[in-house]
Amino acid sequence: MKRYRAVSWLAAAAWIALAVLPAAAADLTVYFGTHTAGPGKGFSVSHFDTVTGALSKPEFLLETPAPAYFVIAPGGRRLYSCNSTGFVSAYSIDPATAQLKLINQKPSGGGDPSYISLDRTGHYVLVANFESGNVAVWALAPDGSLGERTAFVQHTDGGLQPHAHSIRVDPTNRFALVGDTGLDRLFVYKFNVKDGSLTPNDPPFVTAAPGANPRHVAFHPNGRWLYVLTEAGSTIMLFNWDTKRGALSEVQTVSTLPKDFQGKSACAEMQVHPNGKFVYASNRGATVSPSSRWTARPGG
Repeated sequence: MKRYRAVSWLAAAAWIALAVLPAAAADLTVYFGTHTAGPGKGFSVSHFDTVTGALSKPEFLLETPAPAYFVIAPGGRRLYSCNSTGFVSAYSIDPATAQLKLINQKPSGGGDPSYISLDRTGHYVLVANFESGNVAVWALAPDGSLGERTAFVQHTDGGLQPHAHSIRVDPTNRFALVGDTGLDRLFVYKFNVKDGSLTPNDPPFVTAAPGANPRHVAFHPNGRWLYVLTEAGSTIMLFNWDTKRGALSEVQTVSTLPKDFQGKSACAEMQVHPNGKFVYASNRGATVSPSSRWTARPGG
């Protein structure tokens, strides 16, 4: 039996989400989720040749409204998606044909869910609802279906409008971090793997520059460095991560834009290379030359 693993991606310029499943040594199965609604919109599949770099023409798989972001569970047999229309969806993956089949759906608990992730055990799904500014967690049943909701947290702060844009656990699986672009905060919650609950950490958050909009987070493979991508600020912030206390201390902030850039741009997605040497970020509005890159270490 082939073993599968996955990487998920949101290409904001085209409003698609992309995940990759190794189907053979040089052939990757690629899923696309179209972030719009209507006939023929939903999931498509393609193949990527790692030797030639060729990507085959996507073939339509399954109609579903606005799959904004999705992840593939370890083992490659389940796909979980947040639909911008207000749902969280669970799918089974046929390992022979790559076909998707809906298992079940649950209301996301808020408007415009924009991010979904799994905890390190693969027993829980975590979702960030952008429009309503809250986050939620669901337990997963043995058959891969979405079970009971185990946590729900609503962000508030005076007259500001919260916009929770991402949620993911840290490498220890003891904390969950949430980027809120509306409040310019990166929240830290204690995550209880026994019951799937979320409780505010102490301290409960760190604050980015006003209007920077912290959007997505990514950990370095060493588990001690955390990178935060700001949407409107077009920057990457580096923090030292205290794995015992769940505390963050800022080290560095660098721009994602060329020095001579003029105009408007906004960041979308960020990933750290598995070798821990590079951080990749996408700009919507600016094109960075291939030689532009950021080293994944303090002071780089």
